[in-house]
Amino acid sequence: MINSKLSILLTVIICLFIGFVNPVLALGGVQPPLNQPAPQFTLSSNTGDGEISLTDYQGKWVVLYFYPQDFTPGCTLEAQRFQKDLMQYHDINTEIIGVSVDDVNSHQEFCDEEGLKFPLLADTDGKVSKAYGSWLSGRSIRHTYIINPEGILVAQFLGVRPAIHSQEVLSKLQELQS
Repeated sequence: MINSKLSILLTVIICLFIGFVNPVLALGGVQPPLNQPAPQFTLSSNTGDGEISLTDYQGKWVVLYFYPQDFTPGCTLEAQRFQKDLMQYHDINTEIIGVSVDDVNSHQEFCDEEGLKFPLLADTDGKVSKAYGSWLSGRSIRHTYIINPEGILVAQFLGVRPAIHSQEVLSKLQELQS
């Protein structure tokens, strides 16, 4: 019994390692297809008139990043890095939007404490996280998507390292825009 479970586990690991697994499926669920319209959404926000939709950003590049929870070390670091680089994003016609299951009040406190000047969206029921394949065990999982000015999903980051992620995203945007 133990040998058969071990054998199955080893087979799965080998398949993952050599790439026999469907690349559309990642930790968090089925990923939306690249080079297709990005899943639409409207969520409550800590900024503006209280709600933000993807269509509000037509004509701009969008970095849509999902993260597990406000005030946690990795999420704070990732948000700080996006904030530090925000002017560089604005210089290339790009807006940053963060999404987690936290409510609007938590997002407002997080933005106030960290000095964040970009919107955070409250996906309290996980519907948008699920649409983007970024949902695991009741939380948004750390994934990032780049959406072009026409609303097409053009890049995804599934293995996010908060300390360097913003620079990786900026690099990819510059590549996509050139």
